[in-house]
Amino acid sequence: MDALLTSTALVALAEMGDKTQLLAMLLATRFRKPAPIISGIFVATLANHFLAAWVGHAAAGVLDHGWFRYAVALSFIAMAAWTLVPDRIDEDAPLAAPSRAGVFATTLIAFFLLEMGDKTQVATVALGARFGDLLAVTAGTTLGMMIANLPAVLFGEALARRVPMRALQMGAALLFLLLGLWMIADLQGWIARP
Repeated sequence: MDALLTSTALVALAEMGDKTQLLAMLLATRFRKPAPIISGIFVATLANHFLAAWVGHAAAGVLDHGWFRYAVALSFIAMAAWTLVPDRIDEDAPLAAPSRAGVFATTLIAFFLLEMGDKTQVATVALGARFGDLLAVTAGTTLGMMIANLPAVLFGEALARRVPMRALQMGAALLFLLLGLWMIADLQGWIARP
């Protein structure tokens, strides 16, 4: 349950103002077809984050040493800093017209590719390594992406004007920082276990 809840909260907050959220808003304003956009985001995220969680889980299984656990903890602290850097997407850049497969395929491909190396994907790798529960991490990170992107697709511009993105980014950074520090404290034995 910790893996699911932590993954959901971290990714939902980290996605606020992220370039993939900006892409979701852009797709919604360009194509005005929320159902295939939301479906494309869901499938792209599920595939991308399953692979990312699997990489983290596999790396943790192979690199089961104290230094690797410290590296994962430090990656969460680095994610805290990265989360504070706002993403930008060029709204004037030409977005290809929907392929013959339609808005769904365009969204699926664009979202999957843009998520590669993105902070939420990197966070998913770290969460997969931290928790080792591939399905819970994938479900949580996918749910977090949908929590952040569903309103972006449905309410786009109005949401961007009303939600204080900087405050959400700072909240996400704080969560990443606390998780990294908690992991270090746990590795040092500073946290009492029942």
